[in-house]
Amino acid sequence: MIQYVLRRLATSAIVVLGVSVITFIILHGMSGSPGRAILGVQASAEAVAAFNRENGYDDSIVVQYFSYLGKLLHGDLGYSYKLNQSVNALLAENAGRTAMLAGVALLLAIVIAVPLGVFQAVKRNSVGDNVVTTLTFVAYSMPVFLFAMLLIQVFALGLGILPAQASQSSSTFVIFTEPRAMLLPVLTLTGVTVALYSRYQRSAALDQLAQDYIRVARAKGLSTRMVLTRHLLRNACLPLVTLIGMTIPLLLAGNLVVESVFNYPGLGLLFFNSLNNQDYPVLLGYTLVASTLTVLGNLLADLLVAASDPRTQRA
Repeated sequence: MIQYVLRRLATSAIVVLGVSVITFIILHGMSGSPGRAILGVQASAEAVAAFNRENGYDDSIVVQYFSYLGKLLHGDLGYSYKLNQSVNALLAENAGRTAMLAGVALLLAIVIAVPLGVFQAVKRNSVGDNVVTTLTFVAYSMPVFLFAMLLIQVFALGLGILPAQASQSSSTFVIFTEPRAMLLPVLTLTGVTVALYSRYQRSAALDQLAQDYIRVARAKGLSTRMVLTRHLLRNACLPLVTLIGMTIPLLLAGNLVVESVFNYPGLGLLFFNSLNNQDYPVLLGYTLVASTLTVLGNLLADLLVAASDPRTQRA
């Protein structure tokens, strides 16, 4: 197990390093002259050249990358000249609210999707299974922004029972202090995630129901509830554990859309505004943090699967 963990840690470090190289090159190519983007079109060519020279933007891209990498190793993600704040401070200021939104949506999605997928597998091809399958296909195929706009149209503009804009509170626990204002963003993220998870859970449960150990458990006279909870659930959840780690970037992408639609002050809205303002240090820092979280999510999922099924450690 220790060798497996070390091997996965080494692989994860290489992946993060590769993401940093690719992201840096792409943003460097997009930014052209950082001095021009920061000082504006009205700035003189001499002022732009002086700014680039002062901040090392006139060095070769290799020199700039290793300079940025050296700062990264000391925990420095850069500086936003547009917002006049360090990228670390900006991300730290907004990360709590985004993590709370994504965490609550993820938890609700798991709580709903696991029993829903098992129910569909047990009641395969029934009316209930077909109805849920139809609804999940509709939700899964629908873009996040469209789903959010439909919820706003129905509950905010139509019925008028919920606000169209999310809470503007700076509190990390705003979901619990102002649940009414946060209900639509949470419902949007939870809905699209449940649609994905329940499909995988249904397929995994169907595979397990066809296994011999399930027939043996039933032949012993165990009730359906005991068979499902004691024997099927653990094995059927293993693919979902891996899927949860892989969907972290989807949650972050969903956050970007949801926070923009509902004007929720989190990392997604920060990224969206930085993209409009050509604030490349923030874009680079956000992308690196998101990729690191994605790698860590996959690493955690692999370790959980390896702990549950030691055969995967030899893969």
